Amino acid sequence: MEDLKQRVGCLHAHHSNIAYMERAFASYEVELVHFVEPGLMRRVSSDPHFSADDASRKVEEQLRWMSQSDLDVILITCTNYIALAEKVQGTMSTPIVALDEPFFHEICDDLLPRTLVFTNPATVEGTMKRLYHMASLLGKPNLSSLIEVKVVENAFELIMQGRKDEYEELLVRSLHELRKADPGRGLAVAQLSMVDAALQVELETGRTIGNPLRSLVNLIEVLLG
Repeated sequence: MEDLKQRVGCLHAHHSNIAYMERAFASYEVELVHFVEPGLMRRVSSDPHFSADDASRKVEEQLRWMSQSDLDVILITCTNYIALAEKVQGTMSTPIVALDEPFFHEICDDLLPRTLVFTNPATVEGTMKRLYHMASLLGKPNLSSLIEVKVVENAFELIMQGRKDEYEELLVRSLHELRKADPGRGLAVAQLSMVDAALQVELETGRTIGNPLRSLVNLIEVLLG
């Protein structure tokens, strides 16, 4: 009998993101194929001679290799990889979906002052550039005046070292502090690795914290539900 499952190839910068995707697609007839490449982000952050163009070429090489693995769609879960893959999107036969695109749409649809929280400072510029570009395309050019960016210092090194519990403890404390500092301001986390901490703070405060996984699940329900 022919297998009618959609094959989704997920490109991650860290293996901890695999569980998030398995959770998101658990209720659907989808086969996930995971590709993990943590080395590129280490190279970008540690080698001053490794340029953005070098990194883009490496991501393009990875994506073209993935596209030869009988995939129906490629989902990029790393915000840095998403920015580096912009030149490739639209040039490949396999469709490429960026994790943060539905998240951006939801932010643009809900024009409230909010703080967008990151742990990896290297992802901020590319992510915000893409967010503001989408806002402009959607006719929301003043979004930048509503968004404040915060980076949780010293967190990214923990997740890259596999110290997930310490990473999440630091995030939970930081999100509580941000909530207390400005209770009326919206709060959202920009990276997939931050989702569990955001959900814990939601439970403890009763206040929603936006995250890209929730936005993706909402889109999946529309497309596959």
